[in-house]
Amino acid sequence: MRWFALLLIAAPAFSAAPTIELKVDQAGYSTAAPKVGLVASKSAAKEFTVRRADNDAVAFRGTLSDAADDPDSGDRVQAADFTKLTRTGKYYLDVPGVGRSWIFAIDPDVYARSWYLAMRSYYGQRCGIAVDLGPEFPGYKHEACHMEGAYHASSGKSGPHVSKGGWHDAGDYGRYVVNSGISTGTLLWAWEMFGPRLRTIRLNLPESGNGTPDILNEIRWNLDWMLAMQDDDGGVWHKQTSERFCGFVMPEKDTFVSYVIGTGKEPFKSSCATGDFTAVMAIAARAFRPFQPEFAGKCLRAARQAWTWLEKYPNVTFNNPPGVATGGYGDGNCSDEHLWAAAELYRTTSDDAYHKYFLEHYGDFRKSIRPTGPQSWNNVANLALWTYVLGNGKDAVAAGAIRQDSLAAADEIVKRTAANPYRMSMTSRDYIWGSNSVAANYGMQLLVADALRRDPRYVEAATDNLHYLLGRNAFSLSWVTQVGENPFRHPHHRPSGADTNAEPWPGLLSGGPNRSRQDNAMRTKLAADLPPAKSYLDDQEAYAANEVAINWNAPLVFLLAGALGGK
Repeated sequence: MRWFALLLIAAPAFSAAPTIELKVDQAGYSTAAPKVGLVASKSAAKEFTVRRADNDAVAFRGTLSDAADDPDSGDRVQAADFTKLTRTGKYYLDVPGVGRSWIFAIDPDVYARSWYLAMRSYYGQRCGIAVDLGPEFPGYKHEACHMEGAYHASSGKSGPHVSKGGWHDAGDYGRYVVNSGISTGTLLWAWEMFGPRLRTIRLNLPESGNGTPDILNEIRWNLDWMLAMQDDDGGVWHKQTSERFCGFVMPEKDTFVSYVIGTGKEPFKSSCATGDFTAVMAIAARAFRPFQPEFAGKCLRAARQAWTWLEKYPNVTFNNPPGVATGGYGDGNCSDEHLWAAAELYRTTSDDAYHKYFLEHYGDFRKSIRPTGPQSWNNVANLALWTYVLGNGKDAVAAGAIRQDSLAAADEIVKRTAANPYRMSMTSRDYIWGSNSVAANYGMQLLVADALRRDPRYVEAATDNLHYLLGRNAFSLSWVTQVGENPFRHPHHRPSGADTNAEPWPGLLSGGPNRSRQDNAMRTKLAADLPPAKSYLDDQEAYAANEVAINWNAPLVFLLAGALGGK
């Protein structure tokens, strides 16, 4: 009996359940890349092992770094560096006196599944068609929805309007051109920058096998809806939503009329929406030309027509008209959208008129490329500046200035990321509504900088932000549904809340920690003195922390595309 008792006392930590004190990327680490787990514990830990998940055998032994204080989380953090472990397999981190981590993989293409789920999540967000995720996700389906569309009085027109198409924007069922703009543009950029890696990936869509890469097949579903939002004069209405949000029902149970909503007065369309539309259609014209040339031509004609309207109405802004309470996506300055439209049209057409506009205005936006505050739905100037350089803009002074600004900002982000105990790029001010998308957009910014000047530091820092999103964070939580052993499970997402599935719809990125706590659930259920990185609640009602959105998933898709194996 004494011998048996000694065996129990000596039982290793790996027999216990995983602890949130150990933080790893739960998808895993690429074979040749740096591999670091983090430990945030009050125990004075010194050593760690990495063990094989199948038999608990020790695969690597190492010494933990000295502890560093992280003021954003209140944690003391140590690093466990196991970069030298390169054997393919599944593992977990084990720290004596602390516990074990969630399981992770080491593999040359460890992010393939995560990319598939994150990109395929857009199929789950489709509006106007029956959706079924198929045998790998039985029960994840909905019927055709929002088939009744009409012009709202604020649009300047009346009568029915086509409603089919587009992606549900977020946890709600609205569709917004402005947010579709940066979302679709970012996805198209992922195709343009990483197309060889993505070309043959099958997303199991209704269109799969039609000769067009599936990433473009999915993007077209939203492009077709955006095209339907363009008026005959070239301007683009701001959004198509009901007058108020429905309850937590499946999309086909939302019986509110889906209205095309405008500004309520002449010219009824908005300049920000029209500028975003112009830019996206210009990119689409490039992307689809090898696969669907007729559609590419349609996109370019629509972009040119929208540009003409935008030149006439450069800053018609949008606020919700009376009686409409859905998302506003209001933006008081549409000049950055105008610049993006000019840059993408110039890259697509080489026309002097677009180039002239860009050169006359780009200098006003150089400060938008900065080490804090990446691109967002209401600040798309970065995309305008970068596409000029990536498209080999012929003015050497402009291209040189943009390149210099981009690399200087990336260098600062790299330094800040390396100094952060959690090895990610966000500052204290970045813990806002949708903070996880800020981390992903920093990653995108770094990968664009790497395209301008190859630098492994940029790629490593970008990947560090991916590690943060997939589990190497203060909560030891994968912020992507159904990715990793410990993903968040209660998104503010109507299909996930209304269906009967045990888990939420897959591949959706949570908004993440939010120091402002704009919802009642966060205000009442969280301690008032939590630091910003811990102001998070995995609760359906905590929409300010746990909603999902197409513009948050888009930089995640981009970041994952950059991390995929292959050229």
